[in-house]
Amino acid sequence: MKTFQDLFRRYRRPGDFFIALLSFLFAIFLLLNLPTQAPWLPRVQTFAQPAFWPGVAVIAMVIFSFLHLLGAIVSERIPGRLAEVLEWFRALEFALWFMAYVWIVPVLGYLPATIAFTTLLSLRLGYRGWRWMLAAALFGTVVVLVFKGFLHVRIPAGDIYQYLPAGPARTFIMTYL
Repeated sequence: MKTFQDLFRRYRRPGDFFIALLSFLFAIFLLLNLPTQAPWLPRVQTFAQPAFWPGVAVIAMVIFSFLHLLGAIVSERIPGRLAEVLEWFRALEFALWFMAYVWIVPVLGYLPATIAFTTLLSLRLGYRGWRWMLAAALFGTVVVLVFKGFLHVRIPAGDIYQYLPAGPARTFIMTYL
């Protein structure tokens, strides 16, 4: 029969030290910024203070992240930490894709940017057939129609729309696409 420590060693990830360090540093950052973000008001009861519950949460975060970091420091080293951390950084690519999308929507407009984003992301993920491209473009179109047409989410028209000829078609495109 396996002990708890055997199971813990088997299922523990090698990047635990890195994530423990990041969470502890983030908790310290929050603690240092807490006085400027949540005030402590005079003549207000403790539990009604705007800073009380955020303070409790941040202090608990500092304590538990420190304990996690301490546990990661004293645990035995497992090979593969760097490889796992590098794998985490690969995921940042998709955050960059999203940031590029957010940057390009005001320029191209919601519909063209969404169609471009969905098709390019499909290509990046390895879906290269014409059916996949059609499905990605159709998905992008449906997303725009649902969000801007049915849910009436207000997204500014793209700069490129100013080159459309004046009239009802331009107004429709600027409002719903």
